[in-house]
Amino acid sequence: QVQLVESGGVLVQTGGSLRLSCAASGRTFSSYASCWFRQSPGKEREFVAAISWNGGSSTYADSVKGRFTISRDNAKNTVYLQMNSLKPEDTALYYCAARSGGLVASSGAYAYWGRGTQVSVSS
Repeated sequence: QVQLVESGGVLVQTGGSLRLSCAASGRTFSSYASCWFRQSPGKEREFVAAISWNGGSSTYADSVKGRFTISRDNAKNTVYLQMNSLKPEDTALYYCAARSGGLVASSGAYAYWGRGTQVSVSS
């Protein structure tokens, strides 16, 4: 069993930066692929980025590629999302998720979810 808690979401201006954190409990977290999704009101949950269990592989949505970076520190049981050059369209509730297995961009493949942290970008 893995429990996830996101933090770091705040209100920022366009062009600003944020780092989200996802703290995990559970001894097996270091063997899980992890990812970030986001959801805006009235929209479907959207894949943002994913990272393999050892941090050796990662993948990004086209909309954030070159601006966001996903990383992890297994010694701290934490996954991060560094977000730069933020845009108003990045405004959303950001969720952390984890799964045993490889990287996938489908939310249905992830068994463990946090409750989300709100990121708001003002224009």
